[in-house]
Amino acid sequence: QVQLVESGGGLVQPGGSLRLSCAASGSGFSIYAMGWFRQAPGKQRELVARITSGSGRITNYADSVKGRFTISRDNAKNTVYLQMNSLKPEDTAVYYCNIYPALNTYWGQGTQVTVSS
Repeated sequence: QVQLVESGGGLVQPGGSLRLSCAASGSGFSIYAMGWFRQAPGKQRELVARITSGSGRITNYADSVKGRFTISRDNAKNTVYLQMNSLKPEDTAVYYCNIYPALNTYWGQGTQVTVSS
């Protein structure tokens, strides 16, 4: 069983940056592909970025964040990161991490990201 805790959200101006962290407890973190997801008010949760298991050699991004967001992982720290640059107001959402494909039992509280001037 894996438990996931997201952190690093906050209020940032358009064009700013944030780095989100997702700390995993439990064993076997490195065997899981991981994903960052987000849910904006009134919208469905969507996949933002994902990274393969192990060394995380392969990453994929939603078109809306490609070139601005970077997902990475540190298996020694059981943590996956999302570096978000050039933030836009439309990036405002609650951000969640999960294994990929996501399992309902692993959703955490998420971390709020608000992009506003």
